[in-house]
Amino acid sequence: MIDFGIKDAIDIIAVAFLLYYFYKLMKDSGSLHTFYGILIFVVLWIIVSPILEMKLMGTIFDKLVSVGVLALIILFQEDIRRFFLTLGSNNQFGVFRKIFSKKKTKSEENPAIMQIVRACGFMSKNNIGALIIIEQNMSLSDIVHRGEVLDANINAQLIKNIFFKNSPLHDGAMVIRNNRISAAACILPVSHNTDISKDYGLRHRAALGITQQSDAVAIAVSEETGLITIAQRGKFVKQGANQEELESYLTSIMQTE
Repeated sequence: MIDFGIKDAIDIIAVAFLLYYFYKLMKDSGSLHTFYGILIFVVLWIIVSPILEMKLMGTIFDKLVSVGVLALIILFQEDIRRFFLTLGSNNQFGVFRKIFSKKKTKSEENPAIMQIVRACGFMSKNNIGALIIIEQNMSLSDIVHRGEVLDANINAQLIKNIFFKNSPLHDGAMVIRNNRISAAACILPVSHNTDISKDYGLRHRAALGITQQSDAVAIAVSEETGLITIAQRGKFVKQGANQEELESYLTSIMQTE
């Protein structure tokens, strides 16, 4: 008689969840074949060592697993960091975040929001491509250092000038941190998610890429259609947003000075 209890059921569900999340993580990062390879290796390891009890092969597989885990941590350190970031930003753990984070105030007290909204509205109407990244809890210092550091007040006219087609800073992303324009012309990682529509270009793939590797919020204005798209947590949370929707979303994520 098989002794199967609640703990065993929880164990199976937990393993299934980890496998599913690992599969999704690999798929988003364009490493799905790596996932299949790891899965095949694990199955062979289970067959060789615990089931067939082949001591020599089992020893070799055990050593490979020990080295392989370390290699995976090194290769996918950004994805692992994103996993813990996603876990910490989940709404179910909001109580812990409130203990260690500052309380956000109303958007009406933050004039920077309207400056961003006005600039995006203007660029949307005039089909001016733009990519604005808003830093959250995870530092984007490495991204900032790749661009042109500005450290300027958030101003609608300045944002429009930066993304003007003939501006030397228009190609790349603008990073906003601590309610200031920290840098422009920043180079971002590009998402390799194969599920992204071919209608989206590099600007939108970069928006997804940075939100896959951090908790930042990305606002992309399409140069072809003028549509405003908001990305967060590695997905497009709002496509074709109007100024009111953009203002509402920024209200929920931006802190006052």
